[in-house]
Amino acid sequence: MGHNNHRARRRLITLAAAAAGALALLPVAATAQGEAWPARQLKLVVPFPAGGSTDSVGRLLAAELSKELGQTVVVENKGGANGNIGSDMVARAPADGYTLLLSGVGSNAISYSVYKNMPYRNSDFAHISLLATGPNVLVANNEFPGKTFAEFIKLTRENPGKYTHASSGSGSSGHLAMEMLEQAAKIDLVHVPYKGGAAAITDMIGGRVSVMFLNQDTLLPQVRSGKLRALAVASAKRNPAYPDTPTVAESGYPGFSAESWFGLSAPANTPPAVIQKLNQATVKALSSAEIRQKLESVGFVVVADDPKSFSAFVEAEIAKWGKAAKASGAKLD
Repeated sequence: MGHNNHRARRRLITLAAAAAGALALLPVAATAQGEAWPARQLKLVVPFPAGGSTDSVGRLLAAELSKELGQTVVVENKGGANGNIGSDMVARAPADGYTLLLSGVGSNAISYSVYKNMPYRNSDFAHISLLATGPNVLVANNEFPGKTFAEFIKLTRENPGKYTHASSGSGSSGHLAMEMLEQAAKIDLVHVPYKGGAAAITDMIGGRVSVMFLNQDTLLPQVRSGKLRALAVASAKRNPAYPDTPTVAESGYPGFSAESWFGLSAPANTPPAVIQKLNQATVKALSSAEIRQKLESVGFVVVADDPKSFSAFVEAEIAKWGKAAKASGAKLD
């Protein structure tokens, strides 16, 4: 009797262990070491210096993700080469879900076409979710004779090579947005590249350059204070922060879009269960009222999608900006 009891008990223990094992296979993301993920602090690499749009989006996201994942997410700023240095660091990081990238239009789409020697490829990343998009806005200085987008097109068409357009740098989204518009509208402006948006804005306000495309959040204070005039936004729909500014698309160029965007990406080969868990946490983080309010107040449109949609979006962006870069002849070392 005792012997049978002992056998039955052993069988129960084995069954219980098997059941626990089966439970452990349920969606608890595990890394190669077999520990439940995340078991320690995560690092979010922002491939730009502290203080810019990318940095503020990164910090907002890191704070919310920390709550969702139950582990601290630390932001590490790794600027240089238009975001390529920090992005390359993540492309080479262990694919264990502990090093993430705040991906974006420059380092994950435009760079592939404008840099001669790219250290990484799109296939080096697993894309998790698109976070937010924001249009480039076409602004003019107050002395510019064209008061509307239609007048801008008419003036530049009648006077090829007479007017200048500033950008935050050769190969930037603003530079290539104007390149796309020049092709679509058959106009010709002289490009004046600056080192960053701040210097370009100063010269625009001073009347030294006629027009420029730049990110909506950067231009908002100047447009609201009347120092610069917004002529059009380059998103498919009107932007909530610029309600009275028409889109380029509705002004005779259907389908025109030149937007900046931010996403969350990881090294390729990160375990699918970890990607899934990161996606769920990101979607929840983006539904936080605080994040939404902060991003929407400066004209960002919050997007939370899935890895498949975001990956397809990135490929379409690489193709679109690549075409504009090729036409512009912009090349960086």
